Amino acid sequence: MKIDLHEKRIPIIKIGNYLIVSIQVDMHDKLAIQLQSQILDEIEKTGAKGVLIDISVLEMVDSFIGRMLSGMASMASIMDTAVVIVGMQPAVAITLVELGLEMPGVDTALNMENGMEMLEKRLREEDNETFESH
Repeated sequence: MKIDLHEKRIPIIKIGNYLIVSIQVDMHDKLAIQLQSQILDEIEKTGAKGVLIDISVLEMVDSFIGRMLSGMASMASIMDTAVVIVGMQPAVAITLVELGLEMPGVDTALNMENGMEMLEKRLREEDNETFESH
């Protein structure tokens, strides 16, 4: 078995009903595809209701990475899971806007603490709607 020492995996940590993903390496296309698959697999396995993705280390994104983040959020939404992206640097936000990439269903926050609050609020609102509809 050959082990690629350059192969990077981004850890996904489950805390309560949430998955925490902190990207600490530069993203490339192969890693983005792998991460998308990992996150969706973890949602399925754990039944997580929210995913918080910290991209504060990313200094730049290209259209492919932007589309992967957007697509992953759409897929998570279909799986009844909220997505919050935190730590977006100004250059990344500018690039996403210039590329015309919209990220429907994705909330953003400045930091992880605010992101967790957004996920908890969204989960409470969904619980209240479910309770009121019964």
